[in-house]
This record gives sequence, structure tokens and C-alpha cells, in this order.
Amino acid sequence: MAKSRKDKKGRVLRANERYREYDDRYQYTYCDARGNRHYLYSKDLAKLRQKEDELKRDQLDGINTYVAGHASINEVFDRMMAVKTNLRRTTRSNYEMMYNKHVRDGFGERKIGSIKFSDVKLFYQELITEDKISPTTVGTIHCCLYPTFEMAVRDDIIRKNPCNGVFREISNDLGRNKGIRHALSVEEQQAFMNYMDGHPVYDHWWPIFMILVGTGLRCGEFIGLRWEDINMEEKTIDVNHALVRVKRHRDDPPKRLGVSLPKTEAGIRTVPMLDQVHDAFQRIYEEQQATGFNETVIDGMQGFIFKNANGDVLCEQNINFAIRRIVESYNIDEEIKAAKEKREPLLLPRFSCHVLRHTFASRICENELNLKVIQEIMGHRSIKTTMDIYAEVTKGKKSEAMQNLSAKWKEF
Repeated sequence: MAKSRKDKKGRVLRANERYREYDDRYQYTYCDARGNRHYLYSKDLAKLRQKEDELKRDQLDGINTYVAGHASINEVFDRMMAVKTNLRRTTRSNYEMMYNKHVRDGFGERKIGSIKFSDVKLFYQELITEDKISPTTVGTIHCCLYPTFEMAVRDDIIRKNPCNGVFREISNDLGRNKGIRHALSVEEQQAFMNYMDGHPVYDHWWPIFMILVGTGLRCGEFIGLRWEDINMEEKTIDVNHALVRVKRHRDDPPKRLGVSLPKTEAGIRTVPMLDQVHDAFQRIYEEQQATGFNETVIDGMQGFIFKNANGDVLCEQNINFAIRRIVESYNIDEEIKAAKEKREPLLLPRFSCHVLRHTFASRICENELNLKVIQEIMGHRSIKTTMDIYAEVTKGKKSEAMQNLSAKWKEF
């Protein structure tokens, strides 16, 4: 009968355990799924056996602790994106852009098995407080990380998803009104549009921004519009696709633009035209009859409405650059005009073309009570998006509502 191995206190050691007198430590030896040998150490035998029990529980549950300790978040994210074949091009492009910009270098290099709830929360807090990233953008980053960790859970790499509940806590910490997407006020919208109308340099942008602010289309949906999507007689716009930047692999350079379905199923919709929007389309069509139509072909699709100075399709950067130039020019002229008239200038804030979507949403929320109608026009998948993000009521509207109530109070 084999003689049992004991430690210096006379305690019998289990299989694969040994006591090392030269450093007064206990050691446990085991092999991972690939046959590689690993060791657990402790000065205390009870603590070593606690580690052994945790290891055996992991092994019984089918968790490969080697992979958990060595797979980075980046590796799991790339794998997740490879198997998620049902993502729209717009969503995939946005996720990859956000992840590569904010996660890949740094947090994404950490081992996925070492990440805890507090690690994710601290990462989100640093993005907001130190990098000055908006909570909305952090929400998109969360949409990248949550399914990454969730796939690791399903693949038995980790036990729990450390992203569970993190963004909810961050949102609560920031407060209810933080992260609301602000739109242009009525006065700012009027100033922006009126400044372009008849301007010697910027007048040709007026119909483009009239359509953007008068439809609430996402930028990719807008630049992807074709003449066949426009029904001038019935005054409707058929939104059935979008143009987005795409690339096949992370390291590949992005193709300029590609065709994608709208962001969600609800994004496929018919949007009625305002009279002003109808007039803007009519003006563009008549101008292109004289100057020529857009002949760009993208993924077999052609007949696009909007074009830049080179005759190619517009892109989001073209529009944002135009907004910046127009706002800067307007603010300079407005300051001079206000000084002459001895009044406070109405200056425009810096904004992007996406703010025009929020502006349209604010105008329709201020004038339409049926949220289902607003949801369908905006192409929101969830009514909660319509209510939480876009129903931003100005102080003026609150006062107006109370004045209307006051006028009717005698009837109650």
C-alpha cells in the first residue's frame, strides 16, 4: 500500500497536492483542456483546497478557465460580430466604428475572464467624465459590449455577464434629463433656414436642409433617396434603404458607401411630405433637368437624388461641413446686425445633420398628440424611443399649455 504524503503538520495531502518546504507553500497541479500544465498556490492548505473546489466546479460546468484567462475582449467581440449575420449594414458599421474608436485600444485588450461589474461601470464613467463622450454614445458602446460578454457566457467562457445592469445604473447616476438629444428651437430653426434662403453662397443648400428638417429622415436614408422613391402626386416618400460606409473585415479600408436596409424593420416606411418639402423636391428636380442628374451607381442601385459638386452622391461629411460653414457665417453676420440694432444676437449652436432629425421630432411632438403616428413617421422600433428621447418640451410650450388650460378652466 502506497504511503500517504503529509505536510509538516501531519495532514494527509490529496492527489496532485504537495507541500514545498523551501518556500512554505502548498501547490496543486492540474492540466487544462489542451493538456497544458498549470498550478495553484497558497500558504494555507484550506485556501488552496477552496481554489481547487472552484476549479473543479468550473470544470464540471464545462468552463474552460484557460480560455477565460487568455481570450481578450477584442477577440470575443470580433468572434461575436462574425457570427452575428443578421445585423443591418448600418448597425454593423456603427458598432464597428464605435468599438474601434473607444474600446479596442485599452479596455478591449483586457482578458475577458478578469472583467467584473465594477470594471465595466468605471470604464463607462471614464468615457463620460474624462473623454467627454455623451451618454447616448456610451449606450451604443454598451450595445457592443453586452452581446460580446453574453456570447462568452453562452460559450461557457465566463459565468456571468458583467455588463448586466451597468448602463441602467450609469443612466440613473446621470439623472433623468442627462443625455436628452437637444433639438434646435423654433427660433433657431427659422434663423438657420431663413439665412440660406436667397443667400448668394448658401441658397443651393436650402432645399436639402428643408427636406432634412421637414422629414426627420436619418442621414443615411436621406442621401440614399432616389427619384423613384418620391411620389410627387401623392406627396409621399418611400423609405426602403439607406447608404452607409461598409467594409468586409476590420482591417480593410472602408468602401465609400454601400446600400443597406434602414436601421430597423420600422425604418421601412412611407413618410408624407409637407408642402415645403414638396416644393424643395420640385426645385431640385427642375435644377437637375438643366444641370444633369446623378449617375452614380452603388451596389447596382442608381437614380439618387442628391449630388455634390463632383456629381457624386452626398455623404454625411458633406452635409456636416456645410452646416458648420453656414452656422459660422450666420453667427458672424448676426453679431454685426445685432450690434447695429442694439439687441442680443440670436446665435446658432454647433450641430450635426442628425440634430435636424431631432428638430423635426420636436416640432411634430409639439403639434401632434398621437404618439403612434409620430413613431411611424420617425421609424422608431419602440414607442419608448419616441416618448423618452424625442418628447422634449420647451419652457415656452409648457407655458403655452398652462395658458390654454387657464383659458378653459371656467368650463371645468
